[in-house]
Amino acid sequence: MKISKGIIIITSKHTWATSSADVSVVIVYWQAKGHVENYLGRCLAALKAQTLAPREVILVDNGMGELGVGGLEPLLSPIPLKLISLPKNLGFATANNLAAKQSHATWLALLNSDAFPETTWLQELIQAAQHYPSNYAAFASRQLQAHTPQYLDGAGDSYHISGLTWRRGYNQINNASWDKDRETFAACGAALLVKRDVFLALGGFEEHYFSYLEDVDLSFRLRLQGYRCQYIASAKVLHVGSASTGSQQSDFAIYHGHRNLVWTFFKNMPLNLLCLCLPYHLALNLVSLIWFSYKGKWVIWRAKWDALLGLATVLKKRQHIQSQRQAGFWDIWPLLDKGWQRH
Repeated sequence: MKISKGIIIITSKHTWATSSADVSVVIVYWQAKGHVENYLGRCLAALKAQTLAPREVILVDNGMGELGVGGLEPLLSPIPLKLISLPKNLGFATANNLAAKQSHATWLALLNSDAFPETTWLQELIQAAQHYPSNYAAFASRQLQAHTPQYLDGAGDSYHISGLTWRRGYNQINNASWDKDRETFAACGAALLVKRDVFLALGGFEEHYFSYLEDVDLSFRLRLQGYRCQYIASAKVLHVGSASTGSQQSDFAIYHGHRNLVWTFFKNMPLNLLCLCLPYHLALNLVSLIWFSYKGKWVIWRAKWDALLGLATVLKKRQHIQSQRQAGFWDIWPLLDKGWQRH
């Protein structure tokens, strides 16, 4: 057991197996009571059933304080389990960053506690990582809706020239048209494989975000460094979605999503692209204010106001990101979605 600044780290008795994949699976847990039985237990059981086992599972108890290694070990044994218990909810971004620093594997597989991977999920991702060139640093899974798996939950994330982002293929029929691997702008953090050294070199997820769009922001910064992201059709997971934060239309989701949307745009867009796309971004924010006000979701005003208040900090981070970037206009522009119909 290791204790530091209120953070407790407990490691199970099992050690890494030489036959396992060089990957740490990271799961951040923050849920209401009963979630262990309904979601987390199923998630861990799915990891135990993988055809290619991870070297370890790092579980972050994000301030709930109700987990213990002893009760979870049987769900994973003989896969080693490392439990990081945080004194309070520090947010999805910070929790994943702490876990990444505790890993010594080459790859990080980030998995939501309400995501249940098919048995070959990890094997498909690792095989893809070995197949593609070294500049492919992130891989997106094929996410299916857990309760209605005939529909997609997402096949990588799209990024629009306005700064709007969405899961590609969301709510579309899961058919053969999604069977082909392809490059995607970003990988959804619900089931993402990423090179650990690249993740840490980029500073991990943006902790200022707390939650929402940290995966898109990471993928954008990854691309600015010349790395690429690939959707792997055969790496499948069932995903409940919003099991911890509530509906995508909740005040929490609207506030963090629309605040972070502004920050992601201004922090990462190269100057020439920022100037070109700024009118679309301003139009998107205006439409969002009108639409959510019409729906009675007044939290949208606080989201945009706080986004403006935080712009000074964001622009300071922008200076560093843009001074270090390796990719330019023609590397990013072809990857941006330019239509208004989601697909």
